[in-house]
Amino acid sequence: MEINIKEYLAPLLKWWWMIAITTIIAAVASFFATRQQVPVFRSYTRLAIGSYLESTDVSSADFSTTRQLATAYVEIANQPGFSRDTAQALGLEVLPRGIEIRQVNDTNFVDITVTDTDPIRAMAVAAELAHQLSLRTPTSLESADTEFVEGLLTDYRSKIEETQAQITAKEAEIGELISARDISVATNELITLESNLQELTGRYTELLSLTQEGATNTVQIVDPATEGTLVRNNSIISVITAAGIGFVLSASAAYLLEYLDDSVKTPDQITRLSKLPTLAGIAFINSEDESKLVTMSDPRSPTSEAYRVLRTAIQFSVVDKKNSLLLMTSGVSGEGKSTTAGNLAVVLAQAGHNVLVVDGDLRRPSQHTIFTLPNKRGVTSLLLKLNVEDSDADVRNLVEDTVQPTQVEGLHIMTCGPIPPNPSELLGSTKMRRLLEVLDRQYDFVIVDSPPVLSVTDAAVLSAMAGTTLIVVRANKSRKDQFKQVVERLTDVNAKVAGVVLNSLKAGSDGHNFYYYYQSPYYTYGDDGDKGESQPKSKLRKRFLRGQEAVQS
Repeated sequence: MEINIKEYLAPLLKWWWMIAITTIIAAVASFFATRQQVPVFRSYTRLAIGSYLESTDVSSADFSTTRQLATAYVEIANQPGFSRDTAQALGLEVLPRGIEIRQVNDTNFVDITVTDTDPIRAMAVAAELAHQLSLRTPTSLESADTEFVEGLLTDYRSKIEETQAQITAKEAEIGELISARDISVATNELITLESNLQELTGRYTELLSLTQEGATNTVQIVDPATEGTLVRNNSIISVITAAGIGFVLSASAAYLLEYLDDSVKTPDQITRLSKLPTLAGIAFINSEDESKLVTMSDPRSPTSEAYRVLRTAIQFSVVDKKNSLLLMTSGVSGEGKSTTAGNLAVVLAQAGHNVLVVDGDLRRPSQHTIFTLPNKRGVTSLLLKLNVEDSDADVRNLVEDTVQPTQVEGLHIMTCGPIPPNPSELLGSTKMRRLLEVLDRQYDFVIVDSPPVLSVTDAAVLSAMAGTTLIVVRANKSRKDQFKQVVERLTDVNAKVAGVVLNSLKAGSDGHNFYYYYQSPYYTYGDDGDKGESQPKSKLRKRFLRGQEAVQS
């Protein structure tokens, strides 16, 4: 299956203005929002659990123990009671909300980060949090107890040094003795000194474990808290992020709108829905204009050229058919079938054909309005006078009394006439079939403007008599399901559907660009905006136009 990238990008191209506006609004709003934010400051301190970094003899057990202790201290620091003690110590009612206490990568280090609008307060809170954490250690003694322990440690250090000196002297004395008795006595004294040294060292170690210097379960400040530094809000990243979010949301909205919009827009959609060709694309004709017959009021316009393209397609579609009856219909009213029928009849007559437009819409006729003709006599009045047994000459005489000429040579109109109470029965009657047979032999082209297919059964009845049927679809209005129903109903009655006319294409739409892209180089309007005076820009384009006219004539 071939993937059409352009089709997937079509919603973005169609709704580009909405996407652009949304993206710009999101970016501008983010920019001003970041400018209005209150500046914040961040203070940071790092703690180390244990003092093994200062020791020369460190075991794997020390690493494991301090890591486990760091995890435990982080849990303690994140408890509500810990925050209350810190706030009470600082004289604050509550602490700043931007406090983060975490263990660094499963090590014995603990980081405390405080974010606040006041840099001094951020530093004070960080320092107090570290102090409160150190108070939770077993080595947090009172100052008097600390001085007492330090005194004992000093005393033990002096005794240890004295004992070590005695041991050194005794070892030297033993080396000079000769008598075995003297050596034995000196050796016993050395053993006693070594035992005393071991006992003194043990007591010294026990006392040292009660201080910050030698304990494993301690909290040391590695990096003290400093005055909070300004946290730089990366406004550029915020603006880009907001713009990206706005773009994604608006693009999603564009695809959602396209998904919810089930109208027919392009020839590709028509082909996928019905497997019918799109014979021509007709640009939107302003209903406020005095005349909808653009082929008469502005014959040099690209829209008139589009009707000539449709004329060429019709000529090729009926070249091998004996029945020249052309039925023009649509799904519902307001899709432009009557206007299309009128303009097609004009360009066919301009090409030298003998053309008749029959207003077959006996409920809401419009051809007399389009061509500005009276509607006192028409199809209904003719059918009342016609007899099935009448000869072709008699029928043609009735036709000549009923049809009305137009400003275009070779073009005649048979209006609806008085609206009957039973349109469907009248259109499906034997008289109507007899009339169409005579008209088919009398004119080169007979264009029948019928009611919409989905509204009444008149179009289905007429399509069975016509040699060619055209379906008019209004771009961006006709629904896909309605169009499929039209094709199905016409197929059920074996109507010979030649193709589809995509009507009311607006500038900038996919269908309009498809049909009118190559027309703009050959036509240009004057500076006064008068479309009726459009002229080719070069001799090459003049030759092109003359060639087109020759082919179409």
